[in-house]
Amino acid sequence: MARFHPLKVTDVRKTIRDAVVVSLMPTHAHEFDFIQGQYLTFKQDIEGTEIRRSYSICAGKDDGILQVGIKKVNGGAFSTWANENLAPGMTLQAMPPMGNFHTAIEPNTAKTYLGFAGGSGITPVLSIIKTTLIREPQSRFTLVYANRGVNTIMFREELEDLKNEHMGRLNIIHILESDAQDIDLFTGRVDEAKCAALFEHWIDIASVNTAFICGPEPMMLGIAKALKENGLAEKQIKFEFFASTQPGRLKRKATAAADTQTKPGEAVVIIDGTGRTVVMEKDQTVLEAALAGGLDAPFACKAGVCSTCKCKVLEGEVEMVANHALEDYEVEQGFILSCQSFALTNKVVVDYDQH
Repeated sequence: MARFHPLKVTDVRKTIRDAVVVSLMPTHAHEFDFIQGQYLTFKQDIEGTEIRRSYSICAGKDDGILQVGIKKVNGGAFSTWANENLAPGMTLQAMPPMGNFHTAIEPNTAKTYLGFAGGSGITPVLSIIKTTLIREPQSRFTLVYANRGVNTIMFREELEDLKNEHMGRLNIIHILESDAQDIDLFTGRVDEAKCAALFEHWIDIASVNTAFICGPEPMMLGIAKALKENGLAEKQIKFEFFASTQPGRLKRKATAAADTQTKPGEAVVIIDGTGRTVVMEKDQTVLEAALAGGLDAPFACKAGVCSTCKCKVLEGEVEMVANHALEDYEVEQGFILSCQSFALTNKVVVDYDQH
């Protein structure tokens, strides 16, 4: 099971007024050998409370560095602390890289990629762009990047440098909500109608092999709908949701099996090869039962978004009420998000060691 490891902060720099890029040095580099598009889960004691948050890696595979981008969120404890307090020489605790927001690199194949990013959603997409342009030298990438205005564009200079370095292979379309641009199409919000216009005049959607989308949920859903209506299959569209856009655990659906469970059940939770039995109350998730039983089960967002709490059901049946992180094939194999899963049987056995 993934554990937290110390990462030394080697550099902190502003990319825009309210966002920092944090460079990190792991003690054991092999444990943080990431795949482009993955994220790190951090924990930090802030005013006596342990806060866990996940942030995407913005470095490319060939940058020779581990970096994350952290944008300050209004009311966000960790992001505010990081922007105001992080400094070189400090140590952060983080789990090894996780996440499925990527596709396999094929060096000898010429592909066409399309990326949509909103605000700080550029962070994992930047990692994907950097890695793809170097490791798939015949591939091309178009990025549609939505922001409120020019001063909120994270990594603006870095993106322009990439565009110049990979001339003809990287196309960047900035959509600004408030700042007027020479072309009206590039002003406003990225919604279904805006996508349709882009596909008609600027983007050859028929040539796209894979589309990556990362940003606020309403924007992402509108883009995905437009992509599907213009010929892309669901398997060609990769999402990365933000935990901050999610309301948290959904209300449990009423089921006959759940209604008949009138007494506490039990969960056998396997962590680091050892199984322990914990009591599971009717309205507890598998994760809540594990934590209440004193187990060090992994978690971060508790909103069904980040997949940190992923485990496999070996026995029994559960109901997963929200899933923004697991692929269909993972669910078919028995994997669940334990923060969103309730037992439908009096006993369940889950394994956090399986991936």
